Amino acid sequence: MISPLRTPLCDLLGIEYPIMQAGMGLIARSDLCAAVSNAGGLGVIGASGLSGEEVRDEIRRVRDKTDRPFAVDIILPMNVPVAGDADATMPPVPPPPAWLVEMWREHGLGEDMTPAMRVTGKLIRKQVAVILEERVPIFVSGLGDPSWLVPDAHAQGMKVMALVGTPRAAQRVARGGADVVIAQGYDGGGHTGRVGTFSLVPQVVDAVAPTPVAAAGGIVDGRGVVAALALGAVGVWLGTRFAATDEARSHPAYKQRIAEVGPDDIIITKGYSGKTCRVIRNRFTETWEKSGEEALPMPLQGARIGKKTHGAARELGITELGSMPAGQAAGLIRAVLPAGEVVRRLVAEAEAVLPRLAPGRPLAAR
Repeated sequence: MISPLRTPLCDLLGIEYPIMQAGMGLIARSDLCAAVSNAGGLGVIGASGLSGEEVRDEIRRVRDKTDRPFAVDIILPMNVPVAGDADATMPPVPPPPAWLVEMWREHGLGEDMTPAMRVTGKLIRKQVAVILEERVPIFVSGLGDPSWLVPDAHAQGMKVMALVGTPRAAQRVARGGADVVIAQGYDGGGHTGRVGTFSLVPQVVDAVAPTPVAAAGGIVDGRGVVAALALGAVGVWLGTRFAATDEARSHPAYKQRIAEVGPDDIIITKGYSGKTCRVIRNRFTETWEKSGEEALPMPLQGARIGKKTHGAARELGITELGSMPAGQAAGLIRAVLPAGEVVRRLVAEAEAVLPRLAPGRPLAAR
């Protein structure tokens, strides 16, 4: 039986339900990706920061666990070169602030000030080469414009999707050949824009028609899925809900924080990466704001605060230090679940909502 949720996105990507798991860095690896794809959605490897060979390993692990379509997501920052030798001109990274070094010491992380690996043009080119060599079904640019690689991807039979935060950016990637535009509203976790999801999605739908649009930002249950479809989207892209799953590659302490917080506990900061990022408030974010420092541009800020700061919450469970991306709808999440169960619940909830919206019924009964 065909689900009433089936949309053109399902036919385009070869998936059962129009539910896509976001490519979250440090969180979305082979276990989560395969679990979502096996449940009928689109699983995504979050490959940001991985070396080319690490990307290859993750791709092959996914293929060992599923024969269904999946995607790989990397970031393409606008100020990082993707050709030539301009990497050599990138400025040096200043040392981390003294208060951060003290926090490292308090948590037994030492005082090594070696900066985190930079996202350079050389790294991006290697990641893209591996993705093409491995003939991944779908490529996703979680940040930036993928237009320069669309011809090579399409020549391999790959689909290309791009996340955007404004109608203008949506038009740019659509002109560049993106097969699906993902409109992520301000409500979303991680790197996010300035326009709310309900305002952004219909504007992007109108701006890029007939290119299909998926909605992202603040969607964690079946009601949100149906709302996105009502706005003209053909699918949804969910991060925070899948971050709080058994298969997510992150520490249980971070997952539990997602299941505990409300919207007042979630803020926007540039302290972790240099770009606006929605995260759960903690001692790091509070100290950063009090310091009055200006964030360096991406990727320099992330390199300055160091890999151990980024991974402290997700890998070590040090939630007062590490970055914990989460969207404004995290208050609707109250349990850490298997990823396949999340997909099944989303589908069941959405299918239960749809009949209540049928025409001809009194509003009070809907």
